[in-house]
Amino acid sequence: MRSRRLSRRRKGLLDQESESNPLSGVANLFDVAMVFAVALLIALVMSYHLPEMLDPDASFTVVKNPGEPGMKIIVKDGVTIEVMNMTENIAGGAGEELGTAYKLANGKVIYVPANGTE
Repeated sequence: MRSRRLSRRRKGLLDQESESNPLSGVANLFDVAMVFAVALLIALVMSYHLPEMLDPDASFTVVKNPGEPGMKIIVKDGVTIEVMNMTENIAGGAGEELGTAYKLANGKVIYVPANGTE
């Protein structure tokens, strides 16, 4: 009599669907992984300031590869975007030296004119 009651009790604990399926916890892990992936994507977008780039009223200029032969200047003015590749025809060729700019250790930039006067 006692053994029947214990066997019935043990069987009753495993009759619930969630306890009999060993893969039920995997679905929860997948949900947690998806939430983590979405949070990571949102953090990536915010770190690259993409909401500013998608704003139709924002205006900015980006310089890619500054000082190198493949330098590009990207200018966004409102909705229009203009990409300029640096060649001898654009921002190259003859010109005159205006002075020298120095960057200090604290991050400030100081401009010194070439002829000593401003």
